[in-house]
Amino acid sequence: MRGKIIQKIASMPIFFQHDIDQNTRLAVWKIEEDENFFLKHVPLQRDITHPHKRLQHLAGRYLLKYLFPDFPLSLIRIADTRKPFLEDEVYHFSISHCQDFAAVIVSPTKRVGVDVEMVSEKIGRIQHKFLSDDERRLLFTDESVMLKHATLAWSCKEAMFKWYGKGEVDFRKHMVITAFQSNNAHYEISAAFLKESGLLLDLQTKFFDGLCLSWMVTGE
Repeated sequence: MRGKIIQKIASMPIFFQHDIDQNTRLAVWKIEEDENFFLKHVPLQRDITHPHKRLQHLAGRYLLKYLFPDFPLSLIRIADTRKPFLEDEVYHFSISHCQDFAAVIVSPTKRVGVDVEMVSEKIGRIQHKFLSDDERRLLFTDESVMLKHATLAWSCKEAMFKWYGKGEVDFRKHMVITAFQSNNAHYEISAAFLKESGLLLDLQTKFFDGLCLSWMVTGE
């Protein structure tokens, strides 16, 4: 894993930050503030009635400006697939929310995807819906890692789905994990994206206790 990593310290509000390369940046925010904190810095761009979903929305927008202060929030559009994007693609970006966490990845030159999840029994119960038998044999080397690796697989496929951005993807049929290796809490994953041209993709996953963060970067 290249680039600079900044873990949260007492004087910083960022839970995790990773400068993947010179132009591509990733960050996770643990939401501990109220709406007023975020509204001083970024606008609420959508009519969101649920208070916590508003906080998640605002935290994601705040992170975009944190990583790239010139990020044009007012130009964000939402595709029919619910993917946020900029029409002129001056930045490629991806946003994910889970409970009290918001994650963002941004690059001016590369396509990106990010996802953040909590390890949960729910994901374990539905793993047969998004994993093939071959993938389960690869990932579930013993029962003790089933929930963790099922969450890893779901998170990686969510990151791929957001990277693709065009919708109509079958998580089991079109996205296939072919290999993975771990170094403590960090995983490197290889996957085949079969929706169009059968691309081979590289993803990264990092665990923080019960939190799973996955991301990917492709192309120039």
